[in-house]
Amino acid sequence: MNVLIELVAFAVAIGVLVVVHEFGHYSIARLCGVKVLRFSIGFGKPLARWVSAKTGTEWTIASLPLGGYVKMLDEREEGAPIPPADLPRAFNRQSVGKRIAIVAAGPIANFILAIVLFAAVFATGVTEPAAIVAAPVADTVAARAGFEGGETVVGVRDADGGDSERVRSWSDLRWKLLGAAFDHKRVILSAKDGGHGTFDFPLDLQGLSDKEVDDDFMSRLGFEPGGGTLSVAGVQPGSAALRAGLLAGDRIRAVDGRPADNATTFINYIKSHAGKPVVLQVERGAKNPQPGALQNLTIVPGVQRDEMTGQQVGRIGAELATQVPSIDVRYGPVESVRLGARRTWDLAVYSVRMFGRMIVGEASLKNLSGPVTIADYAGKSARLGPSAFLSFLALVSISLGVLNLLPIPVLDGGHLLYYLVEAVTGKAVSDRWQLVLQRAGLACIVALSAIALFNDLARLIHF
Repeated sequence: MNVLIELVAFAVAIGVLVVVHEFGHYSIARLCGVKVLRFSIGFGKPLARWVSAKTGTEWTIASLPLGGYVKMLDEREEGAPIPPADLPRAFNRQSVGKRIAIVAAGPIANFILAIVLFAAVFATGVTEPAAIVAAPVADTVAARAGFEGGETVVGVRDADGGDSERVRSWSDLRWKLLGAAFDHKRVILSAKDGGHGTFDFPLDLQGLSDKEVDDDFMSRLGFEPGGGTLSVAGVQPGSAALRAGLLAGDRIRAVDGRPADNATTFINYIKSHAGKPVVLQVERGAKNPQPGALQNLTIVPGVQRDEMTGQQVGRIGAELATQVPSIDVRYGPVESVRLGARRTWDLAVYSVRMFGRMIVGEASLKNLSGPVTIADYAGKSARLGPSAFLSFLALVSISLGVLNLLPIPVLDGGHLLYYLVEAVTGKAVSDRWQLVLQRAGLACIVALSAIALFNDLARLIHF
């Protein structure tokens, strides 16, 4: 059943993104007076086709649904001679400005789609973790700022001046800190500390390099969602947890006096204390002896080798269940569009920077993903609900737009590069050079596709 959901979600995602991208090319081409011969969803043998009586465009659904194309009238294409009456409608006879507009329309359509999808998510509302900070690891940015755990972040402002922006959820906090990290800014977070009022916490993100701004950058800064409950879902036979007296259903309230309200923070603490005794404050579960009673249990994490890092880490042999405080976030129509545009811009900039880091070797090529990973995430997001799937669709749409704008021949960005050279020099790039560059560009695309597919297989079979 999960495989079927993944395949359907993947087909819907690819279908929507390809149609939007190609319709961008098609609509601007028609607006510029260019004759469109074929609008194809997919490549290869046509499965279905029909011809518009009004425009003469052939609409096709092909057998390989991993892309699409718009074929325009062009004198450079081999085939039957073009009737003299149609020559003014040939793509190659258009001005440089029109050709740039037609080629750029595809990626721009993807960005517009992302803005619309994000705006829809913001307007309809989404349930997200509250912006409550867990106790940070010592000597992290969050710890140095003064966070102790349990504070609720309500605003962020530039340390050099400016109005404070409201923080509504953990996701909202993450995106605001991501933007500040990209710009190497100093910011001030306003947070409520229980019932004691609102305090300012200065964060210095100037020393954070682009290499450190990745999916894990919040944890690196010392920020993890807090305020939740950490319960024991199960205890493994013969484990350190069982020997210490930990029972399924117990709630872990603290570890060595530190609040235990985040699974990641708790697990990392246990990992760093291999073979060292730690004290857990436990609230007995409702089905256990003395329900509700608080007990201190001393537990010595066993020493095991971590398969990912090869290092010796601590394990207690307990399965954890977490429940994080959540909040329903909803915005008005205008604010939703503004936030959608900002989220799209931030993700596009992040994608470009990540790709640049991969080129210079500052980021691993393992960050590239192919169709298998996309299908996997399509299925997972579809199972989470409409908001998650729309957000996923927007993310992939942005990635598609950025990818197509890269200055690689055979992509839209490569053609844009040709036309920009023509606009500056007044001379078109010769057919010979275009052929050479096209072959080089095709080699780049094949190499990137091979790396992405290898990464997909590596994630799938864990090697």
